[in-house]
Amino acid sequence: MNKTELVEAIASEAKISKAAADKALKALTDTVAKELKKGEKVALIGFGTFEVSKRAARTGRNPQTGETIKIKAAKTPKFKAGKALKDAVNGVKKAK
Repeated sequence: MNKTELVEAIASEAKISKAAADKALKALTDTVAKELKKGEKVALIGFGTFEVSKRAARTGRNPQTGETIKIKAAKTPKFKAGKALKDAVNGVKKAK
């Protein structure tokens, strides 16, 4: 599913216009990115958690030349799925 298909699905599910769905999706992604940039965690109970992971500097190898290179430390976004999302993907039904 690409962004256009996601916007259409959101619009259909929420019974709103595609323009409103696109604005909502952009607001969500911008807000998550802004919070991660500040080093904050974004937790959506049942869906999952977005957070920043730190990767240490390390040495690597250029695959074309075989030369050893230094790779800088970096921050990378990480997503951990929540229980409800995992259950939905695996077809587990909620207990009554």
